[in-house]
Amino acid sequence: MTWSIVARDPETGALAVAVTTCAFAVGARVPYGLGLVGAIATQSYVSPFYGIDGLRYLQEGRSAQEAIDIVRAADPASAQRQVHAIDRWGRTAVFTGEDCVDWAGCQAAENVSVAGNMLAGPQVVERTLETWLQTPELDFDDRLLTALEAGQAAGGDKRGKQSAALKLWTTEVYPAIDIRVDDHPEPLVELRRLWRVAHQRYVPFQAAGPTRLRPAGIQDRALLDEATSAYARDWNARHPETPSAPEPVG
Repeated sequence: MTWSIVARDPETGALAVAVTTCAFAVGARVPYGLGLVGAIATQSYVSPFYGIDGLRYLQEGRSAQEAIDIVRAADPASAQRQVHAIDRWGRTAVFTGEDCVDWAGCQAAENVSVAGNMLAGPQVVERTLETWLQTPELDFDDRLLTALEAGQAAGGDKRGKQSAALKLWTTEVYPAIDIRVDDHPEPLVELRRLWRVAHQRYVPFQAAGPTRLRPAGIQDRALLDEATSAYARDWNARHPETPSAPEPVG
């Protein structure tokens, strides 16, 4: 019913999940992550425990594969689940239950995994991963959205479109970027719009907030306004408006 991409930025260690589906509020159910720990996407008859417990095992230092193996072994309905994960070292793991609705499967490469079920065909996952691999020059979050847009153009969820989300973690337990579209006829188009809006103030404002190493965050309002305005000017110069995503195939 869904396809998603989990990835790690090898330059910064940032971790992310980007996802879209023909169901309501996918961002409330599928993506899980923690900065410096890992990211997990649990889908196809979602079990939140794959994300909650899986992250706990990743925090203990277990690999992505070990974390998935443990949570799957405790689930009597695992045949209907799909889950994939990436750990702090960029190692990926995936499980697709034998009762997931076709087409269902996954492809992975270094620091990235793409998985989906109830898709128009394997080309959705293939095109998503191919686009990711071909766009290393893009910013990490832009690259994630671009990859999903390519998968949508290749057919996407065979039932249609409804929601999408992007969550990205850097050094903290809370996400540095958390944007979602819960109900929209073109969720990835709307997510792309929100992504642009987020980079005008939300993203730099989040970066100035409290962290474990800087518990107070930046408190000087004038300094904060100056920093966020400068960030937006630079970001907009590097990200001019682009044409809409291509129409889906078929």
